Amino acid sequence: MTLLHDLPSEILFQILLCVPPPSVLAIQQVCRKFNDLAQPLLWRSHCRTQFSYWRAEHKIATKLAQKASSVDWKDLFRTRHLADRAISDELEEILSSQTGRIERSEKILAHDYDAKDILLRNFHINDDCEDVLARRYELEVCNYYSDAVLGGLHRAMAIEEWTRIRDGQPVSLERALVAFDHFVLRDREGDFDEVAARLDHIAKAVQLEDPQFSEAALRHKAKLIAGYLQRNGITGVADENQYHNLRNNFISRALQSCDHESLPLISVIIFCAVSTRLGVEAEPCGFPFHVYAIVKPPIGHDLDGRPVDDTLEHQWSYMDPFNSDREVSRSDLEAQLKNMGVPAADHNMLLGASSVADMVRRTSRNIIESIQTNSHVTSIGSVDPEPDSAFYGALWALLILPEPHSGLFQRARFLPYILEYLEKQYVFDIRLIERILLPIFEGTPHWQQLHDAVRVMRLGDSIPKQIKSRNAEIASSVRFKVGQIFRHKRYTYQAVITGWDVECAQSEDWMFQMGVDRLSKGRHQSFYHVLVEDKSVRYVAEENIDSTPGPVGTNLMSLAGRHFKRWDNASKTFVSNIRDEYPND
Repeated sequence: MTLLHDLPSEILFQILLCVPPPSVLAIQQVCRKFNDLAQPLLWRSHCRTQFSYWRAEHKIATKLAQKASSVDWKDLFRTRHLADRAISDELEEILSSQTGRIERSEKILAHDYDAKDILLRNFHINDDCEDVLARRYELEVCNYYSDAVLGGLHRAMAIEEWTRIRDGQPVSLERALVAFDHFVLRDREGDFDEVAARLDHIAKAVQLEDPQFSEAALRHKAKLIAGYLQRNGITGVADENQYHNLRNNFISRALQSCDHESLPLISVIIFCAVSTRLGVEAEPCGFPFHVYAIVKPPIGHDLDGRPVDDTLEHQWSYMDPFNSDREVSRSDLEAQLKNMGVPAADHNMLLGASSVADMVRRTSRNIIESIQTNSHVTSIGSVDPEPDSAFYGALWALLILPEPHSGLFQRARFLPYILEYLEKQYVFDIRLIERILLPIFEGTPHWQQLHDAVRVMRLGDSIPKQIKSRNAEIASSVRFKVGQIFRHKRYTYQAVITGWDVECAQSEDWMFQMGVDRLSKGRHQSFYHVLVEDKSVRYVAEENIDSTPGPVGTNLMSLAGRHFKRWDNASKTFVSNIRDEYPND
């Protein structure tokens, strides 16, 4: 009989290929024969197949380009595997208790992009998992906490790019605008590296389409690039009625969706990004109400490759990749400016290259305008990109890179929105508030408001919830339980109960303002904390609850993961995820 120790190394290697990578680590700890195998190719393969996302410090692209034996791939895999276990443990704690969730989320976020793979695996967990609602998003069901932490990770990366611009560090237009995509990314492709890879692919496709591309003059190259983008529907908007669709503001949506529609600004950024990859210097032009691309020749030559004494503005080419592959003459643009009443002294500025910060601000304004134009769209679970997330990103961009000469005024105007979003939806961004916004408002009256809000949120997160058990007396007076859905008898909205009080626990001023004593049962009836389908949180008297609301709505289902594990179809209720506060519900 052949023993395991007698098998050739090649056979043992093939055995290891069939074993889950974490188990290989365990096997090698107890079996010297397996541990002595030289396996750099095995562990490099596992690193590539098990993990798609890496924090920048790993320099994974550089390591993959090296000989396998020059990198300790086993140690790298072990590092990632241990990080995944630590992140999973923190996520379990977040799911099991309402106390300390902010601190635990910050421990996960400290792993940076190494956390993304395990968060995505939780995001796409199976339907029969006990706490599916709190873990995942599929159809109407929102994995609240994996989604929330993953969103915090994406937003931190975006905000880092904008702070670098603010601090005068070089940031490409491409990365500055893909930062907006990170606010609406969720589990989709479209991060910095994925957009860069897609743009690389387009640039190679342009070259393959015309074998003579590399020999062409810059003017002709610009036309070839714009023509390719137009023919493949990567730029422009086919349906004018969809011009203000929110998705048209995001580069990743333009590159990945089947119709590829984008606003002029995004079309120009795509054109400039592809052009840069192909050796054509192109920048956006700050023209009012539209965006053009400026194509510049190298110093000492014109766009047709002829030598010249100097390269002046009149030798630049203007392209409109949103509409066509044809050049736009400078004289035509100057005539448009004149018709707008723009003084001739301002023409050079408006026909010159825009800064990266200007393009970020302009994109923010476009996003806000798109949301306002489509304000009638109220569905939460089915709208992509999600308007609140997009608006939140636009606010952050304008807080970090405010309009010139209106910095403090603009920032103060946006601060209440940021605080509201922080409290209701993006609580795991509290570290960003402390690190980025508090220094911005230092020395202003708004600093204290921001500081106090953060302090109260951290304090509330650290204090265990008061336990509310149901004894016989309470059970007789509090009819409804956490997790039950209902419709408001007067206002007809659908909501789910997230907590209760035996009688109204609000202040006298609140009860007077809301007319509580005018209710038929007054203040001495049960009141319920509820989460409404429009994302609001309300306090409802028991007499206003209709406990036969019909099927649970899509919007409510997509919000439920913050408080509930899953939907129980038999009882038609949500299964509570806040048993530390309401143990009998």
